Amino acid sequence: MPYRQTANVVRKLAARHDAILTAAHDVAAEGGMAAMQIAPVAERAGVAAGTVYRYFPSKTDLVAALVAASSERELAALEAAAKAAPGPLSALAAAIATFAARALNGRRLAFALIAEPVEPDVAAARASYPRALAGEFEQLIRTATTGGHLPNQDAALAAAALVGALIEGLIGPLAPAATSDPAKARAQVQMLTLFALRALGVVDARARGIIVQTVVP
Repeated sequence: MPYRQTANVVRKLAARHDAILTAAHDVAAEGGMAAMQIAPVAERAGVAAGTVYRYFPSKTDLVAALVAASSERELAALEAAAKAAPGPLSALAAAIATFAARALNGRRLAFALIAEPVEPDVAAARASYPRALAGEFEQLIRTATTGGHLPNQDAALAAAALVGALIEGLIGPLAPAATSDPAKARAQVQMLTLFALRALGVVDARARGIIVQTVVP
């Protein structure tokens, strides 16, 4: 008779899996991908390194799981912000502002998940996140374009350019230094959102009005 795990065992296994992912998140948020090695993750999770390997056979597998979990969480935040907005343009602005604010608030982690130089296999494992971001923005751009709120354009290309601009403006090597001043951070988020709306074809006065209506996290 094949062995069947009890409900209690399943819960313990799931809890240990989640604890390892939480530890990986914390390590990456503090030290980036360079710091996310199996040993420090195991120590942070309170388990042996061998236990981590049983769940994630390699660092690449652990990175892939971390990216998947982080991507799901960040996309949910963007979708919630967009759904709460009163119209297609406001939804797009809210999603842009939400991504920018969250990236600034967790700048080290955002850099690790998107832009930090890493080995080719790790880079391939995390590539799904920027693709998912672009897909979310593409959908919002297409909805606004179809409704006549934006000039006709290639939504996929515009979304890719938008993600690239946001990454460079927020966490890239040319981005301004991190600030602990909430007012300055909000101003940066608003400026980037305004820049993005202008780039997508919203005239300045209208774009500014949309930014005023947008609640920046």
